[in-house]
Amino acid sequence: MATLICGLPRNSRETYHFSLSEFKGSRFVDLRLYVHEDGKDPAPTRKGLSIPHLWGQFRQALAEVEEGLIQAGWLDREDLTDEVARWRATTKQEGAAEMP
Repeated sequence: MATLICGLPRNSRETYHFSLSEFKGSRFVDLRLYVHEDGKDPAPTRKGLSIPHLWGQFRQALAEVEEGLIQAGWLDREDLTDEVARWRATTKQEGAAEMP
């Protein structure tokens, strides 16, 4: 069973799901692409990333990517702060959901 933390739409038919999962006694963070088909529950694809015990290194890598985006002029630090605040407000309103 996985616990959905949040979803980010990729397009009208696909969404990235961030979830907490457990498999064979190992716990990990899962980022996976889900496809929405008419009349069906979203289905996971093989496209994804499971991060077991490397969460600290993953967060550090994301921080380095953000800094690279800022230095390249693709992202403003102020925009990043606003995006995080909007995401936190939205997440608190929606809450986390259980996935089957």
